[in-house]
Amino acid sequence: MTDPDPDRFASRRSTVHAPNGLVATSQPLAAEAGVQILREGGNAFDAAVATAAALNVVEPTSTGLGGDAFALYRTADGDVGAMRSCGGAPAEATIENVRAALEADADADEYYPESRGYATDADEDAGMPFLGPHAVTVPGTARGWEATVREFGNLSLADALDPAIEYATEGYPVSEIIASHWTGAEDLFTDDHAREAYLKDGRAPEVGERMTLPRLGESMRKIAERGADVVYEGEIAEEIACEVQSHGGFMTVEDLADFEPEFVDPVSTTYNGAEIYELPPNNQGLVALEALNVAEEVGAGDYPLDSPERIHYFAEATKRAFHDGHRYITDPEYEEIPPLASEEWAAERAEGISETADNDVTFGVPDAHAEDADTVLLTVADGEGNLVSFINSRFAGFGSGLVAGDTGIALQNRGASFSLDPDHPNSLEPGKRPFHTLIPGLAKFGADDWAAFGVMGGYMQPQGHVQVISNIVDYGLPLQAALDHPRWRYRESGELAVEGRLDGATQSKLARKGHDVRVLPPVMFGGAQITRLEGLDAGDPVLSGATEPRKDGTATGY
Repeated sequence: MTDPDPDRFASRRSTVHAPNGLVATSQPLAAEAGVQILREGGNAFDAAVATAAALNVVEPTSTGLGGDAFALYRTADGDVGAMRSCGGAPAEATIENVRAALEADADADEYYPESRGYATDADEDAGMPFLGPHAVTVPGTARGWEATVREFGNLSLADALDPAIEYATEGYPVSEIIASHWTGAEDLFTDDHAREAYLKDGRAPEVGERMTLPRLGESMRKIAERGADVVYEGEIAEEIACEVQSHGGFMTVEDLADFEPEFVDPVSTTYNGAEIYELPPNNQGLVALEALNVAEEVGAGDYPLDSPERIHYFAEATKRAFHDGHRYITDPEYEEIPPLASEEWAAERAEGISETADNDVTFGVPDAHAEDADTVLLTVADGEGNLVSFINSRFAGFGSGLVAGDTGIALQNRGASFSLDPDHPNSLEPGKRPFHTLIPGLAKFGADDWAAFGVMGGYMQPQGHVQVISNIVDYGLPLQAALDHPRWRYRESGELAVEGRLDGATQSKLARKGHDVRVLPPVMFGGAQITRLEGLDAGDPVLSGATEPRKDGTATGY
């Protein structure tokens, strides 16, 4: 099966409730790994790392140790915070060096896959390669896991990694949508060690087929025994640097050793009484906040749930937020970023919105290749009052196409989001972190009502945040219904994409408002997860959660 269609399933889901702990994510075995850790005395932070590590194994098509990690959280003490664990470009990765390397590399064309619609030769007008060694940035995952458990967990990193190591070494049956995505590895991986790590006799595993990833399991075992430093200063670091350099890249062990995660303050706004928290730049959280502010300014949530007016005004708000965010958001250590999440900014941007579509508003980061990238999200809540929204990503699928030696670690291609235009805000510079689409979310719906949430999928992410929050805040939908509801997304092309389940009359009315409407399959509309905690202050906490119906996942608790 190469093109799964979740719409064909007639089964239903309801919101899951639990008294002690709850995990929601895109693969059932990973969710169970998190619940196992909760049962063993871990809290939501321990469970988040256990779930993320398990996803590295059971959904390796979307995440891995060769990528980055991000979190938004509320602690049992009531503190709200964020972790950003994403590395930057290597110290020698200048625009001049990358251009020279591409011009000298006879195989450079393979890094611009024509099938993805990007440039097909490494001339002076080409952007950053989508694949290959120059797309690899310093991975933040291992130290992000370690920092999360060290700062907030009850258990050790080794405890959190146990379920993932067992899945990797003992095996697991591959689930349906993940099996379909795995087929991309057949063409992506060209080196023998990469193909041996992730393929069976040169092919992707089939649905329900048992798969082991022993090389990845051994790397996780080393991390469990010796800590994350083995990835940044030990033998795994040496294999990562050697892999990138052997393909003409610039990554060194020194680049890896210099990396440390950050704990940063979230950015936030209020939307119709709810407080919404997002990650600050270099992530696109400000896009979601600006879109919510503009939508509130024009009353988008005042229209009936399934009306074309509601979709129209939210889409117009989103257009402006994308235009601004993709113009300004970058690594804040390199550029100053205006107050995109302020009410004053939103009021000014809302002035031009009318009853018809403004098709002159465009968005996108040139050469970022980020519109349809996908990854994993997990959310966890525990009865103590901890909530975590956690992302672990390689950017696009299996990443750059490089697997580090015999480690089983596939390296990310997040550096593809840099620009080789020196005047662009996201221009490549040594040590600079690329524009990141990844945005975990946190919401305070009331004084004693919190939720960790998110919607994965490139530029779908802020649009998904807006829709899920509106579904809950404006229309009071139960959590699972809020995720199930048909979605829309504005695209770089100017099209307004919708799911086929959206009523045909609504599609026609949107077209009459000037939108270029296009129907896309469900897999194009993101992967949402949510867990909610209510009643903690009253001493009677109730946990609830929901999972994305467009994925293989589940929400489960105890």
